[in-house]
Amino acid sequence: MTLSQWIGFLSLIIALSILWQFREILLLVFMAVVLAIALNSLVRWLQQRWKLRRGLAVGSALGLVALGGLIVVALVLPPFVDQVIQLGQLIPKGIEQISVWQQNLNTTGVDEAWPRWFPQMPEWFPSMQEVLEQIQLPEVGDVVQQVGSIIQQVFGNFFAFFSSTAAIALQLLLVVILTIMMLSDPASYRNLLLRLFPSFYRRRADAILVKCEQVLLGWMGGVVLSSIFVAIACGVGLLILRIDLVFAHALLAGLFNIVPNIGPTLSVVFPVAVALIDSPGKAIAVVALYLLIQNLESYWFSPMVMRKQVSLLPAATLIAQLFFASFLGPIGLVLALPLTVVAKVWVEEAFIHDVLDQWKKAPFNALDPDLDNLEDYDESDRAVVDELLASLGDADSGQDRSSLPPVVLAPDSTLMFPPDGDEETPVDEDAPVAE
Repeated sequence: MTLSQWIGFLSLIIALSILWQFREILLLVFMAVVLAIALNSLVRWLQQRWKLRRGLAVGSALGLVALGGLIVVALVLPPFVDQVIQLGQLIPKGIEQISVWQQNLNTTGVDEAWPRWFPQMPEWFPSMQEVLEQIQLPEVGDVVQQVGSIIQQVFGNFFAFFSSTAAIALQLLLVVILTIMMLSDPASYRNLLLRLFPSFYRRRADAILVKCEQVLLGWMGGVVLSSIFVAIACGVGLLILRIDLVFAHALLAGLFNIVPNIGPTLSVVFPVAVALIDSPGKAIAVVALYLLIQNLESYWFSPMVMRKQVSLLPAATLIAQLFFASFLGPIGLVLALPLTVVAKVWVEEAFIHDVLDQWKKAPFNALDPDLDNLEDYDESDRAVVDELLASLGDADSGQDRSSLPPVVLAPDSTLMFPPDGDEETPVDEDAPVAE
């Protein structure tokens, strides 16, 4: 590497180190970009449908969003908050009920406490009492304490980042202001970003940004529909099972569905804790209901909705969530999917399509002194070289090959000689020429 290349490489490392120190702010900026893209689609629809100017369309879109937010706050938020408060009071009772059942199992035995309505095990199957004695289940208090320590470690950065109500308000205000600024004049911010690319690649980068916008819009639409499906399905199922606080459980299931894999797992904890107050059978039924809904959503509804928008492998989604949660904290976990979608588009377009797919076999000088080493070339190339050597004379005559005219192989395996003196020889402009 030359000195200028080393300087450029060190400058890149320094720039990445500085950006890493401001990663929380960059996440907020990315959140504002995602919101601006979503609102910009509404603005474009208003412009096309009602022939409004840009400024009036932006104001109308913000007004519609504010009106929708007020309706949600007025109609949905009060009963939701009330049920969440009741849920917080019922969860400790459910945990206490688990302790009571565990003590009863230790005194009366599992086989006697086994529900009569539950299918009985065959005679050759070992009794549940023997199985539990070998397993040695831990006490519920110890389990709760361990889970609490794990939650504290996982969400430690979350409470450090959102240390106070004022900080939350300021960060949300920053996101809102950045969203409105980007929404008012997106072309200027887009051009500013494109100036960071080399001049020869700006048009291509602009096309990749357009694709990122389309994919993000498709992902957001799919997530909204999937969350609505999960919320409705959970609400209907919990009503059938006669679980208390159905509205809160259903809304939490829809909200947590935004974070795949981890969100649905957390959402099932609340209805299970409430169902345990009545009976363990209800808790088992709730777990079975949520497993059924999540499988329907993952393998039927989401593929049907997102088959034309974005396709992410389940394992890749989980790995991305673990990666962003480890390096960027809980906010990175929430934004893991949009970050993964954008990264996927850039890797496919800028790296795979523009670099790897364009990587062709390097041309070689057919009369190079190292001609005998042809392991990297196929039989057709060797046949062309042998034919060339035979036409020029005896290849083993001992003549210095470097004194012969440099001949190169074109991509279509045609021979090309450079012009001799002032003689003009047509040369294929697309063919590689040996130095």
